[in-house]
Amino acid sequence: MAIGGYFELELRSEQEFHSSAVRLNTGCNAFEIILRRKNFSKVYLPRYICGSMLRPLDKLNISYQFYPIDWKLEPVFEFAGLMDNEAFVIINYFGLKDDFVNELSKNVPNLIVDNAQSFFSKPNPGVETFYSPRKFFGVPDGAYLYSNNLIFDPMGKDRSIDRFAHLLGRIEYSPEDAYNDYLKNELELDNLPIREMSNITKRLLMNIDYRGVAARRAENYLILENALSSLNLLSLKPGRHQIPMVYPFLPEKSGLREKLIDEGIFVARYWEGVMERTEENSIESKFTNSLIPLPIDQRYQRIDMEKIIDTIIKIC
Repeated sequence: MAIGGYFELELRSEQEFHSSAVRLNTGCNAFEIILRRKNFSKVYLPRYICGSMLRPLDKLNISYQFYPIDWKLEPVFEFAGLMDNEAFVIINYFGLKDDFVNELSKNVPNLIVDNAQSFFSKPNPGVETFYSPRKFFGVPDGAYLYSNNLIFDPMGKDRSIDRFAHLLGRIEYSPEDAYNDYLKNELELDNLPIREMSNITKRLLMNIDYRGVAARRAENYLILENALSSLNLLSLKPGRHQIPMVYPFLPEKSGLREKLIDEGIFVARYWEGVMERTEENSIESKFTNSLIPLPIDQRYQRIDMEKIIDTIIKIC
């Protein structure tokens, strides 16, 4: 390591939250490694899922089938019919389904846990589990993978230096001005080959105050839950020690998403592709069209949560 010369970014070098996991460049590539290792004949996935998760299955020519979910975001599925060479993917939706995932882990063989929305959830021993840290932190890429007895042979280290335009642009300009750069980065990540996590993404993930982040998210979630639960058609509670990604709010009235955005409260939609594989009156369609993932992350204080609450109460 060089001594002296010009300065680099001032980043702490603390321990990563998932320091014992395999470090990769994207969550989909972590999923692909699981599929390559296990040689499944078929994979079951929820209909309410990001379309990028289908790419590894199509790439490897693995058969897959969608299953529906209920209002608790839990599978409607006959697990007794699951064959030995078939896998079942469960999503820890919004960082709220630890208790259910943990119970499944005890009883369902060949379970694959998608913790992209639940960064702080611990993996269950022997259960294939992966994470996508950019859903929780300002990093350009990266993923963590826990896979039983995996000896990872790196296929080269990724480089992230050209993926910072949206992260820096949001600081220098505004979220709106950098949004196209964000979309460009997301599109690039969909097509990355499997690589080890880049040095800079790893350093950024060593720089985070994980305890402070978790505390802030938990507090913000509770503020929204206490104020909005009576208006929320969903009744979901995080596990005892779980740290949510967002507060999923399902209003009775339509049009809330657009009105929040008009007020400068930016909320995502999960996921457009769902409408192509489900009926118009299904639960998944309802979630895609109407569920509002309200931000609760570490950037925001009580005053920000109160702005969200006041805006929603005026509208609803």
